Order: sequence, then C-alpha cells, then structure tokens
Amino acid sequence: MFEKLARKLGLETNPAIFFISAGLTVLFVVCAIAFTDTVDLVFGATSDWILSQMGWLYILGVTSFLIFLIWIAFSRFGHIRLGPPDSTPDYTNLTWFCMLFAAGIGSILMFWGVAEPISHFAEPPQGNAQPGSVEAAEQAMGFTLYHFGLHTWTIFCLPALAFAYFVYRKGLPFRVSSIFYPFLGERVHGPIGRTIDIFAVLGTLFGVAVTIGLGTMQINSGLNTLFGLEESRLTQIILISVITLIAVISVMTGLDVGIKWLSSINIVMAVGLLLFVFFAGSTLFLAKGIIETTGVYLEWLVPLSFWNDTFGNTGWQGSWTVFYWAWTITWSPFVGIFIARISKGRTIREFVLGVLGLPTAFSIVWFSVFGLSSFDIEMNQGGGLVEEVVEQEDIPGALFSFLTHYPLATLLSMVAIVIVVIFFTTSSDSASLVVDMLCSGTADSPTRQRVFWGITEGVVAATVLTASGVGGLDALQQTIIVFGLPFFVIGFFMMAALVKALRAETAEGSGAQRERTAPLAVRSRRIRRQNRRADGGAPGGAGGEGAANGKRGNGTPEP
Repeated sequence: MFEKLARKLGLETNPAIFFISAGLTVLFVVCAIAFTDTVDLVFGATSDWILSQMGWLYILGVTSFLIFLIWIAFSRFGHIRLGPPDSTPDYTNLTWFCMLFAAGIGSILMFWGVAEPISHFAEPPQGNAQPGSVEAAEQAMGFTLYHFGLHTWTIFCLPALAFAYFVYRKGLPFRVSSIFYPFLGERVHGPIGRTIDIFAVLGTLFGVAVTIGLGTMQINSGLNTLFGLEESRLTQIILISVITLIAVISVMTGLDVGIKWLSSINIVMAVGLLLFVFFAGSTLFLAKGIIETTGVYLEWLVPLSFWNDTFGNTGWQGSWTVFYWAWTITWSPFVGIFIARISKGRTIREFVLGVLGLPTAFSIVWFSVFGLSSFDIEMNQGGGLVEEVVEQEDIPGALFSFLTHYPLATLLSMVAIVIVVIFFTTSSDSASLVVDMLCSGTADSPTRQRVFWGITEGVVAATVLTASGVGGLDALQQTIIVFGLPFFVIGFFMMAALVKALRAETAEGSGAQRERTAPLAVRSRRIRRQNRRADGGAPGGAGGEGAANGKRGNGTPEP
C-alpha cells in the first residue's frame, strides 16, 4: 500500500518510514488539539517521572559520552578518515564552523545568553552563595558553561561521528538504523531498522519544534518591547508561519546556497552584536572576565559533570540540566546527520576536536560577555535585569531587557530579532533536509519532500506551543523530556557500535577477519538492489534506500 502511494506521488523515499512518521505526527497534532487536558496530563506525569527517577542517569550518561569521545580522538582510531583514504573536506574550516554552529546551538545562545546567567545570579543553584554576590556570579557562569560547553557539543558530536563513519566509511544510508549495523546486520533494512528510523524522525520533529517554539516566544517578546505587539498565541502562530515560510524558501535553494549563506551571514551578525556589547560596555572588566570565566569553567567542569543534587534534592537539576540534555538529545539525530553531511573527508581526531573545541571556545566568550555584562548592570549600573527577567519570569525577553542598557537600544533590538529569525530559520531548514534524509537515506531527493517536512515542523511547533493547556515554556519542556529518553538510550549503542566497527576495521590477522569487515557496503548495496527489484524498480525503491538513478545512500554511483 505504502509503495503504491509513494510511486503515485513520485516520492523517492522509504514509503513505510515516510507515511508512518507523517501519520503519527498528524495523530499527535489532532490529539493535542482535541484532547488537550489528557495530553497535558500524560506528558506532565511522564516528564515528572523521568525527572525524578532518571535524572542521575542523564548526568552520568552525557559525561560518559564526553569521556568516550576524548578517548576515541586520541586512540589508535583517531587517524581514520571519514571517507575514502584520499578524500578531503568539502568545506573550509571557517565555513564548516559557521554551518555546524548555526544549525547546532546559535539560536540557543541568543535565547539563553542573558537569561541563564542572570537567573543563576539571582537564584544560585547550589544555595551556598548569597544572591547577587561574587560567589553567585561565579556559580552562575560555572553552571551556564557546563550547560552550553563541552557537554552540549558531546551530545551532537557522538551521533555525528557515528553517522559520518557508517555512511562515508561503510556505504550505509543516512539513517539512525545504520548505526546499529554491527549488531543487527542486514536487519537494519527490515522492520526493526524502520522502527528505529520512525522514532528518529518523530524525535527530530519534536526537538526542532521546541526550538522553533522558544524562538517564537523570544521574537514575540522583542516585538512587544519595540512595537508593543501583543504576546499572545495568535501572534506566535503568525510568527511561526513566517519562520516556516522563510525556512521553506531556504530549503528549496539547497545546502550550498540557502543554508550555507544564511549560516555565514548570521554568524557575522552575531559576532558583530558580541563585539558591540564588548566595546560599548565595561571592556576592561569583560576582557579580564573572559579569561577568569575560562578558569571557572575548567574548575567547575569535573564536579558538575557528576553532581546530582543528592543531598539538597531540590528538583533544580530536572528543570535545568536534565531538560537541556533531553532537549539537546532530541536534536542529536538532526544535528548529527547535518554535521556528518558537511564533514566528509576529515579524520576522526580532527572531527572530534573541531566539533567539541571550536563551538565550546566561542560559547565561553559569548556567555562571558553577555553574562558578565548582565552582572555588571546589576552590581554597578543600578540593576533592573533580575526584576524584569527573574522576578517577572520574562525569560524570552531577557536579551531585549539587557539591550536597553546600551546605546542604540532600539536598533540593537531590531538586529537581535533578525539574528534570532535567521538562526531559527537555519535550524528549521537544516532539520527539513535531515528529516528527509532519515526517510530517504540519501541527500539527493526531490525538493517537495523537504518542503513537506519544513511545513510539518512549523505545524508541530504551533501545536506544542499554543494547543497545550500548560502553556509556553512548561509545555515545551514536558514534551521534549518525554521524547528525549529513547534517543538518550541510543547513545550507549552508538558508542558500542563505533568501537565494534573500528576494531573490526583495524584488526590484524587472517583474511577471514578482513572479510568480515569489508562487506558492509557491499552487502548493503546488494540488499538495496534486491529491494528495488522486488518493488518493480520504483524511484528510490519501496525498499526505501532512496538510491534513485543507481546511487548509493551516500550519493556515489553503485558499481
């Protein structure tokens, strides 16, 4: 049934993954609108259970992922190239950084750059510091950088490395199920593999939907500050529609045009805003503070990596750290595939150090400038941010309240809104590309499929943000905590699969050992050819490998 419908619509995708994912998404949207209270109750109860019972596992797990990545980068596997031995990177280091940064965390820096440091400054997480004190400031920066430094990029880097290895080294399609090949073998092309990929599609959709929802709240707050535009659900639906339209136009132009240029333009604008705040504020204070904050981060990194609020048991960690990890993990298939897509030709060591190191260094500078500047406003310039952001609970408006303390505040706020819109647009159009790749297994598929997923992301974001009776940030948090758990578990399988495959590839010994490592791509191609023949040669194959025109999942011709 699915195969016939796919042929009729001219889709080049795996029909089962595409239609089941789309159907379940529609079902969620309908249920969220028709049975709002029930959906809120289910998601609320489930998220509360995860936070109270599983938070410690998230803390341990993400730290374990980080240790694993550092180990593998400096191990004997570090020299292995993500692609053929003679391959070279498709993008320069600067372009690569701009693209992975804009898709991965650029939008989050705009939302939390002021909001998180000032929140912890007013309400120190560990409670052993007086609010507004120097100790509170140190604690605020330690926790903020823990949340947005190495650990966040670890969650992106692990799946990105796994995708890049199994796609470019082993010739498997761009799917989460490909990572399970060392354990499942050819069954990744069957019902088990399709089930894994359907969950990946749904998780990615909801992860991006939460991000679009947060961005919409921030844009709405900025427009309210500038023009008095009402902060309402109707306004947010309109804003989501505009963001989705821009993202659809971008995704239609392709990776090397829309996403590449938007990412480059946006990172330049963001750096421009950063430099303005640095030089227009207390420059000497910030220059010294960046260096000192780097030391604070290094000092706090190990203790916070294992801190579980055991004795206090305040529930704080669930609202902040576990929410971040769950949210970031739902992004991980999307960002992972996107980073893998732009990283072909790099060695494992170069890849890991680049993905972990460059964005973390930038995050330290970003949060130091905006966080320390907000502390300076509170301690030396009359304050006001704690009252507006924390006491009045205006987290989305934190950046705009902050900018009112600088010259050209109106112009700065307008620039900030543009940056936020572009950041969330690049996140949405990158996600549309990746969700389509999860369904088709290839980057070469009809544009209309990516457009469909772009529109779907906007619909889900509007539903989560406006249909919930909980409302706003709480609804987004509950949704993402629930959808993040399955992908968190998958992270452990990723580590085991990488080690198993890398050891097999580098093993020295008999020809039988080499024979076990070589046929991955060969057997995958054979299965896809069999599937296409069974489906009558439909475009992309009902077998779903998206290998239109005789191409493999990684876009290279089949022999």
